[in-house]
Amino acid sequence: MTVMAVLLAFAMLVDVLKALSKPLPPGYKVAGLLMPPSGIVVLGLRRTGASAGILALLVTAVLFFYAVGIWRMKRYAVTVASLYAAYTILNVTLFTIRNPAPPTRDATIFAIVYLVGAIILTLGTAIVLTRRRGDLS
Repeated sequence: MTVMAVLLAFAMLVDVLKALSKPLPPGYKVAGLLMPPSGIVVLGLRRTGASAGILALLVTAVLFFYAVGIWRMKRYAVTVASLYAAYTILNVTLFTIRNPAPPTRDATIFAIVYLVGAIILTLGTAIVLTRRRGDLS
């Protein structure tokens, strides 16, 4: 559970950075690799600008609440875990449906690993918290 709390804190940090930074320009390259557009993805749509900042801060607040609940072994974390797992599954599924397939084989592999990892981690955390409900205060 500690590992998941730390991973959620890391995700929270990434969302804060998304809220405070400018989006990457189209065609931006790092070390010769074309970078994907930046911004926060909510309900399958990549958001940029002021709305992205507001949404990123909202998601950050939820992740903070969730990470603290896991870290302190609070009962409310079970509910937040279930809601966040459902949101994550919906978000990555809608993103996959609404956006074109990645242009390269490497990008496709990354997308599949990210999708499977996000679902397994969030759903697994919800299951573990539910099973350990008796240990929560």
